[in-house]
Amino acid sequence: MKALNDKSSSAIVAVSDIDRARRFYSDILGLELNDEGMEGVLVYKTGATYLVVYSSEFAGTNKANAVVWDCGPDIDAIVADLGSKGVTFERYEMEGVSYKDGLHDANGFKMVWFKDPYGNILHLNSA
Repeated sequence: MKALNDKSSSAIVAVSDIDRARRFYSDILGLELNDEGMEGVLVYKTGATYLVVYSSEFAGTNKANAVVWDCGPDIDAIVADLGSKGVTFERYEMEGVSYKDGLHDANGFKMVWFKDPYGNILHLNSA
């Protein structure tokens, strides 16, 4: 049985302050709010998928990537825009990967990591 093979999935991140999260995800990241009908839950449309942001006492406890966006050739412009809005980028040391202006470059494949106000790790790449 391939029950989940043809089903859509969504990324989901926990936050402790839904109003602050709305400002970050709507204003800083520029995502379009798709639904907020359920109290404490914001649903953003991102490409063909959704990002669900919800209020939880466990916000910020994830130590791994929570969401990844494939940005293609737009990654440089997106990173510049986020940087101009005050987003701080993470820097990770990886063999064979250079780092400049928030971007990790692995032989032309670009990667960026940053955290939302709750410590959720968000990742962009040039795929």
